[in-house]
Amino acid sequence: MTTVIQPEDVAARAREILAVWEADPEFGRLWESCAKYSSDWTDCYGYTVIDRYDALADAPALFVETMRVMALKSAMYELSGLDEKTAELAMPVPVDVMSHALTAQFTVMSRIQRRTGILFVHATDMEDGMSGGTWRPGDFTHQCYRAAFGPVNERFWIDATETERRRQVLDAVYAGIGITERGKKAAIAGLVAA
Repeated sequence: MTTVIQPEDVAARAREILAVWEADPEFGRLWESCAKYSSDWTDCYGYTVIDRYDALADAPALFVETMRVMALKSAMYELSGLDEKTAELAMPVPVDVMSHALTAQFTVMSRIQRRTGILFVHATDMEDGMSGGTWRPGDFTHQCYRAAFGPVNERFWIDATETERRRQVLDAVYAGIGITERGKKAAIAGLVAA
């Protein structure tokens, strides 16, 4: 018999997980490392879907959203019997991109995991769509988030349809300077001296 995991169960465990992580002596360093990582946060299709994005000004609120989703994912991982695929909850692209900045702080995260006994769960190969941005209002992730933390920050929680629309706008802009295939190819005139 399969147990159905309820959003309220995920929410309750996620709040506990986040509180444990926030109490860790290196949580501040984790935040500071992510904030200082802003020069490496550039990407063509993740953060740029945020209207008037500013790496430094948006970092604090985006970090909060990301840590909350990471707590939800860790809770889901535990509640699902350590099922990575089930734990890879849908999330908006900006939060997904920030989770990559977070997981780049590998050494600090490893020590926090060891001290708390709670794994940070993130597996890009398990994501639906392989590039994040599968979140939709009212979906399971949204239900869990609301139950745990209240309303989402709408600045960063851009749904899948709107994300794709914005990415199509970016496709046209970037193609004009030689960046194509959603940033996977670039042929920019003038990079190499003749």
